Amino acid sequence: MHLRYRYRLYPNRPQRQALARAFGCARLVYNDAVAARRDAYQAGERYPSSTALQRRLITEAKRTPERAFLAEVSNIALQQAVRDCDAAYSRFFDAVRAQGQRFVGYPRFKSRKDNRQAIRLHTGGFSIRANGKMRLARIGDVAVVWSRTLPAPPSSVTVIRDAAGRYFASFVVEAGDQTAPPAVDADGTEREIALDLGLNHFAVDQNGNTITNPRCLRRAERRLRKAQKAVSRKPIGSNNRAKARQRLARCHAKVADTRADWLHQQTTRLVRENQAIYVEDLAVRGLARTRLAKSVQDAAWGQFRRLLEEKAYRRGRTCITVGRFEPTSQVCSACGRKDGPKALAIRTWTCPRCGTAHERDTNAAKNILALGRRERLNACGADVRPPMVAIGGEAGTQQSAPA
Repeated sequence: MHLRYRYRLYPNRPQRQALARAFGCARLVYNDAVAARRDAYQAGERYPSSTALQRRLITEAKRTPERAFLAEVSNIALQQAVRDCDAAYSRFFDAVRAQGQRFVGYPRFKSRKDNRQAIRLHTGGFSIRANGKMRLARIGDVAVVWSRTLPAPPSSVTVIRDAAGRYFASFVVEAGDQTAPPAVDADGTEREIALDLGLNHFAVDQNGNTITNPRCLRRAERRLRKAQKAVSRKPIGSNNRAKARQRLARCHAKVADTRADWLHQQTTRLVRENQAIYVEDLAVRGLARTRLAKSVQDAAWGQFRRLLEEKAYRRGRTCITVGRFEPTSQVCSACGRKDGPKALAIRTWTCPRCGTAHERDTNAAKNILALGRRERLNACGADVRPPMVAIGGEAGTQQSAPA
């Protein structure tokens, strides 16, 4: 399994200037590669190979007065920019050929005004020193905060600068088996949990236990509004506007980091304590176009589900998603009667058939638990259906030939 590990970098002023040159040169070579491929397509010619593009856009371009500054940065970062362009075109063509998959857009030019700038280096362009610093080619030894140990030696590193002006080193390494022991009760029964996601409470399980919604964006709205107003008051193109924009980006980064940290803590706890987890598939894109858009985006249901599935797979747990069209809030979990749709303001209701009083979210979680168990039992494996014996003379049976 390949995992991504990200660490904070603290380059000094000369190193930040060298990184800015590397970001700009890599971006320029990438845009030249995209332009070369577009020109070849419009001329009806074959796409140039990666080797031909590297020779034309890097080796030969360095000898011209217009592109002589490319020699100031590492050649590895420039070569990787061409490879990134090839990978972008490969993903685009694969998405076009594959039917039913999410469409991947045509590769576009990168802008120097993008909030995220990055370069990629392989083992020839970086090394980890004995003093804990990381040496980058043509940049120097950069201070790194090693918050955790890498499970394996990295083969490449991506140096990233985000909108808030922070620098990160991102490694993709191969991790070993991390299957956790089974999560069972004292009697040997596997622990299962079903979660009904919402906005008032982030999640409610089948036992009525709730997970409080942190509302990271709502809590920071006043600070974000003040920072946004400060940006609006500054003249366009001024240095003060650039400083105010970076302060605003730091506020947004703090909200995103707080939300991500909370999601990691909750998903890790759920995967550690339960052997099987059942969640409902929600139409996040559709809900993001309603009046609840800000609250839906602040809840980050999609990121929560993605982290839950990844960690469950990594630890050998089961994570099953129940279809979004299942009427979990309309069906009585006691007798199975479908009582029809209900407004969001109705939080409790009583089943007309069996008289059971239901709390809306807890009843939905119980239905999600039953549906998740059904999907888990019907998964590939042994046949769980009861044996059936055909009755003689039944329609469709083959009659024996007359004597």
